Amino acid sequence: MSEIIEPRLQANESAHIAPLAIPKGEEVTANSLRQVFSKQDSNRWNMASTSAAQRIAKLVRIRQAIFSHQEELQQAIYQDFGKNPAEVDLTEIYPTISEINHTIRHLKKWMKPKRVGTPLALFGTHSKIHYEPRGLVLVLSPWNYPFNLLINPLVAAIAAGNCVIVKPSSKVPHTSNFIKTFLGKLFDESEVAVFEGSSDVSNELLKLPFDHIFFTGSPRIGKTVMQAAAKNLATVTLELGGKSPVILDETADVKKAAERIMWGKFINAGQTCVAPDYLLIHESKIAAFVDQAKKVIAKRYGETESARKSSPDFCRLVSKGHLQGLKSILDTTVGQGAKIEIGGQFDQEQRYLSPTLLSNVSNDMLIMQEEIFGPILPMITYRHIDEAFKIIRSKEKPLAFYIFSQNKAATQNMIMQSTAGGTCVNSLILHLANPDLPFGGVGHAGMGNYHGHFGFRALSHERAVLHQSKLFDSLKFFYPPYTDFVKRLIRLATKYL
Repeated sequence: MSEIIEPRLQANESAHIAPLAIPKGEEVTANSLRQVFSKQDSNRWNMASTSAAQRIAKLVRIRQAIFSHQEELQQAIYQDFGKNPAEVDLTEIYPTISEINHTIRHLKKWMKPKRVGTPLALFGTHSKIHYEPRGLVLVLSPWNYPFNLLINPLVAAIAAGNCVIVKPSSKVPHTSNFIKTFLGKLFDESEVAVFEGSSDVSNELLKLPFDHIFFTGSPRIGKTVMQAAAKNLATVTLELGGKSPVILDETADVKKAAERIMWGKFINAGQTCVAPDYLLIHESKIAAFVDQAKKVIAKRYGETESARKSSPDFCRLVSKGHLQGLKSILDTTVGQGAKIEIGGQFDQEQRYLSPTLLSNVSNDMLIMQEEIFGPILPMITYRHIDEAFKIIRSKEKPLAFYIFSQNKAATQNMIMQSTAGGTCVNSLILHLANPDLPFGGVGHAGMGNYHGHFGFRALSHERAVLHQSKLFDSLKFFYPPYTDFVKRLIRLATKYL
């Protein structure tokens, strides 16, 4: 992971910021959206000309405000998910502060035009890549990590010099309302504006001619976003999802694998786009893994189902509807022959589904057809690695692929024989925490990437700029009329230069 922010960077930064008074959401109309879009369109060239110091100052303001209103953010997310404040700090605040700090440290260097080489045929010129803002950016964020997955794209957009409209998910009303007030106190709407509301608001926003749309969510809605972007020839970053597999082979350390897989699967109650969706495990390891996994669940969340239900450390599902959908899938899958090793307990009022392990699963069962997005881990055994590859390749490209193995050659083969947005070996999810790695999907799992420099580039246009010297112009040797001499030069240039 990136280094945690030093205490000296926090000191006295937020003393002047008053507590947030969160008002009720205001009605959003198509006209109000167009008015704000017009304001940002008028302001885009002012934003494009801002210096690194000015952009960094905005990021510092965001960082100050996060620390000042940390408890209010924790409370908002608790109201939406019942999530422990420590888990909010780990999954929402830490990644955001890490991204801001990394950007602050490197932005000046990123913004500098990059000198590139010059071929001999263009002797007398020099060339650079200039990074210019996309212009007007729309960020449509998801509900599962509602702060982190909205602020991090916003950080990249601000660093690149864009004007931004953000739309939080309506499924997390407390966090959405917090974000609106939080950003409203930091930015004029001509720079950064927040619109709350249902999918109707998102649909109206998608009608506007943004230069870039950054969407995090499901592949189904991602296709709709891409269609809307195509009407204005806008560029897109699509952070989607899919069924991210884990392979645990015959050489893996089962105890460590169980500890890490149980963390990656059950943090945020499985509502994580890069959560391990299903486990492909060598048949020789299944009994030991189930035993170790049960011990981990008992240690972290409670010895009994009753204790786990009362645990303050286990998150709730986002809605009763989501819970009902998962219950239906689980019931059908058990009816198809799967066995519940642990868990499977529901509470509709609390939106609670216990940490659940399923054995005796086959690829044709219902739970293996779509991304689960909940605290259920189906396990499929295999004898030969080709059986695992066959299952993985029968599905769309995943956002993440995880490998647990002590065999370096086998690990390399698994990487070469698969495709995914990102991969961890003997770990899970941590690739997101390194801002020097790109995060993004491939195919059904998404398009484009971000984090760190990759986010700055995604929200910038790389503009080619060539300067012709006053002293020498090689092009003049190739002007018409095309005499024999000019033709010989062209042939020589084609062959040797």
